[in-house]
Amino acid sequence: MNVKELRIGIVGVGRMGANMARRLKDCGYQVAVVQDVATDLAKSLAEELGCEAAGSPAEVTAGADLILTVVTDEAAMRGIFSEDGLLKGAEGRIFLNCATVSPSVHEDVAAACEAAGAKALEACMASSITQAREGTLYLMIGGDKEVFDQVEPLLNELSSSLRYVGGTGQAAKVKALVNMVMNINTAGLAEGLGLGSALGLDLQMLKEVFSQTGANSRVLETDGDDMIIRDHDCFFSASHAAKDSGIANALAAEAGVAVPLSDSTEKQYRKLIELGRGELDKSAVAELTFPGRSED
Repeated sequence: MNVKELRIGIVGVGRMGANMARRLKDCGYQVAVVQDVATDLAKSLAEELGCEAAGSPAEVTAGADLILTVVTDEAAMRGIFSEDGLLKGAEGRIFLNCATVSPSVHEDVAAACEAAGAKALEACMASSITQAREGTLYLMIGGDKEVFDQVEPLLNELSSSLRYVGGTGQAAKVKALVNMVMNINTAGLAEGLGLGSALGLDLQMLKEVFSQTGANSRVLETDGDDMIIRDHDCFFSASHAAKDSGIANALAAEAGVAVPLSDSTEKQYRKLIELGRGELDKSAVAELTFPGRSED
């Protein structure tokens, strides 16, 4: 199979999905059709890429051979994979599902696709908007290895790090743990910097010391300055952080494993949502830890 000969469809063209579509177009792939519940986003991207803006998921299946789904949550994922949605006329199609949802949802979707004569992989992403545009995503793939081998050239165009994890549901488990630890690190950094501020410390000095000791983390590099200067332009929202910590915490409950740090982290992000700040970047958790900010 020459993947570049396939018609590509994208369902969900927010910031991640749209940038993945642009990247594939730049790499010579036939982006044929895009669709989103926000129809203006789909129409604008379709004009930009010179492709069709579908009115429904079923129209994407009709107009594409390989379909990427980049939706927000489990309800959206189940909604698009209905019998009158993406599964309508789906025989022979390949679906690459990028949403961060529970492993059981990926398993249910894969089973529904198989029953419809289609194939599905989970393509879990551990990166953000810039990486989607540049083709430097970290991708973790779960599902049938033969299907992975067929679409690997396309996945390589989207990623700088590509890992086949195992069967259906396995990549989703890994992704849940990645985001669980990332969110804990983010909340912990917010507490450290917030306490440093309350103690009157020079926060740039403190951040430098953190970077040279056991307090270092990737989150320190990406979010530290944003926490200090209160720049919370969204790359990964607080609401998504709450959702993803919740997925990991549910898996922990099923496994009978206590995760008190992750439980507390989820509560912090849900508090941001209650305060109307859920669409700020995850770094906004610092608004709950720096002196005087939570009242602003």
